[in-house]
Amino acid sequence: MFKRLFALLLLCLSLAGLTAAAQKPKLVLGIVIDQFRYDYLTRFDSDYNAGFRRLLKNGAVFTDANLIHCPTVTAIGHSTFLSGALPSRSGIVGNDWYDRATGKTVTSVSDDDTKLLGGAGRGSSPRRLSVDTVGDAMKAAWDGKSRVIGISLKDRSAILTSGHKADGAYWFDAGSGNFVSSTYYFHELPAWAAEFDRKKPADRYAGAEWKPLVPGAKDFSRKMPASPGAALYKAIDASPYGNDLVEAFAESAIEAEQLGRHEATDLVAISFSSNDYIGHQVGPDAPEVRDISIRTDRLLGKLFDFVDAKVGLQNVLIVLTSDHGVAPLPGDEGGRIDEKQFTANVQETLVKLFGPGDWVVKNFAGAIYLNWDLIREKHLSEATVEQAAAQRLRQTPHVMRVSTRSQILGGKLENDYAGRMIKNSFNTQRSADVIVLLDPYWITALTGATHGSVNEYDTHVPVIFMGPQIEPGTYAKPIAPNDIAPTVALILGLGKLNGSSGNVLSDILK
Repeated sequence: MFKRLFALLLLCLSLAGLTAAAQKPKLVLGIVIDQFRYDYLTRFDSDYNAGFRRLLKNGAVFTDANLIHCPTVTAIGHSTFLSGALPSRSGIVGNDWYDRATGKTVTSVSDDDTKLLGGAGRGSSPRRLSVDTVGDAMKAAWDGKSRVIGISLKDRSAILTSGHKADGAYWFDAGSGNFVSSTYYFHELPAWAAEFDRKKPADRYAGAEWKPLVPGAKDFSRKMPASPGAALYKAIDASPYGNDLVEAFAESAIEAEQLGRHEATDLVAISFSSNDYIGHQVGPDAPEVRDISIRTDRLLGKLFDFVDAKVGLQNVLIVLTSDHGVAPLPGDEGGRIDEKQFTANVQETLVKLFGPGDWVVKNFAGAIYLNWDLIREKHLSEATVEQAAAQRLRQTPHVMRVSTRSQILGGKLENDYAGRMIKNSFNTQRSADVIVLLDPYWITALTGATHGSVNEYDTHVPVIFMGPQIEPGTYAKPIAPNDIAPTVALILGLGKLNGSSGNVLSDILK
């Protein structure tokens, strides 16, 4: 009797294992919509009938997902998406920062040791990212059998989502009108990517007129440059045609790389950047933002239909989020501050207190790097100079808070949401010495709109999962986008991600 029960137990366990294996997705489709606030889902809900509608109906929708780092910018948001790591650990502290080792400004993906493929100039790589992504873990777990691809208009968006071991990251080059990559990944573009570029798909938008797809209270019209060339390619970024090109390139990649049709699970990370370029120009309340949101809904529907035909959506895990929101255009509630004012104020104060010299080596919208060589030359302590600079900046109108390196390292930050976000984002090797936060609705951009603050209009973003492993519904509990990566890793049967600080969203798992 005991032997029969034991045999039955073994059979049940075996069947459970087979069921779990069968439920593992063949493809992970990771989607980031650049500068897409959560309220765009609700404000334009009645206009959605394709991709967003499918996600909202059949997905697990989190209504209270907020970024927990600052600044809330593209590079950090994308690096967080599939790593789960905060800037303090990932090393991605901004789109750009001051590299003290070389005395130069670097970007999150700049790499002098690589060359651009498909265009002219220097390439890019994930070497500044200090942690693994889901794609890296997939490569390690399955002996490289997974295919991992990143695609965007922006290099940092394609690279930081796909990770170190990706089979390729591709982005749009406004100089050539091509999708390009880097010698970090391969010595020449794959034949399918080169063929895509050879057809010059960007040229078809020469002279195109952008009008609202769905009539609204406000109308607009934009005309693209009449002829193919650099002017057209640059204009494409801030038009719906940039997203169209990304989606078309993604279809080519899925087909050519046979994504979702391998022994191991594959991953494609796609970032739609035109929403961000448009939002920077006109702000969140412009009719162009409504229109690009509607067009994104239709484009996602097209992408989902393509993936369904090639792989079957029953075999696909879809995860959608955004890297940040955006502040309203300054009006009655806010205004603009020229960041050069911060540099001038700090410089004036430190010269007055400690003597002549170039005290500020770099300022990134209030992330201020001080001249350490000068501080040592004058036999001063860094904490003393930081405090003097911070004290002057606190007197600047519409500055909400100023934090210093010494204050952060000493554990003396305020224990509120802003203090925690600063702590989460501080990397000892790369972060600034003095960090300025502005009052709500005040921005450093002198034209258009921008993001980067700790306020909800910049931090509140969508997080939606959809797939056979996911329990559909609306989930109101507070989460962070850092929770996405460990949740995906658990679904795929991977171990804990190196550097991840997120939690598994177990509520949504069937």
